[in-house]
Amino acid sequence: MVAVFPQKHLTDIAEWHRMGEAGIFPPESHLELIEGEILHMAPIGFNHAGHVNRLNSFLTLLTHGQAIPSVQNPVQLGDLSEPQPDFLLLRPEPSFYSSRHPDAADVILLVEVSDSTLRFDRQQKLRLYASHNIPEYWIVNLIDNCLEVYRQPQDGDYLDKSVLTKADSLNLAALPELQVSVASIL
Repeated sequence: MVAVFPQKHLTDIAEWHRMGEAGIFPPESHLELIEGEILHMAPIGFNHAGHVNRLNSFLTLLTHGQAIPSVQNPVQLGDLSEPQPDFLLLRPEPSFYSSRHPDAADVILLVEVSDSTLRFDRQQKLRLYASHNIPEYWIVNLIDNCLEVYRQPQDGDYLDKSVLTKADSLNLAALPELQVSVASIL
């Protein structure tokens, strides 16, 4: 008798979209496609949601006309990943990305708000974003009440890593004239 082991079925973006169009997943499902795997994401709590709202309000006003804010919408990363980050700043595009999902080249800033997903955001998502050359990745760390900033992607990691507190401020790498007070988003 030959031993048979369970095998994962990895999917790609095209199959993922067909499943969505076919209504395979309930509308309230919070799913992401990460490196070919369909992952169930944690429910969004009120503290998490409030921080996403704060990011959206502050960064939308700060970048008005220089970037398109996107809240919990997909970004296509290669053929096997389509995460839905908590917040994105995207390069201006006349159709506001109504004819396609943005890809890595469109991203100015990608932000994950983390409490229960901190380890996943620091490991798997960090590698995913760095390997697709997302230029600036922030983790709003609700556990330690700080902002983790990752820049200069190279070989699946970020060369520049810093941890900022409410007393700090920073400039966006792609829009250096814009200064962000960390207290305004924490």
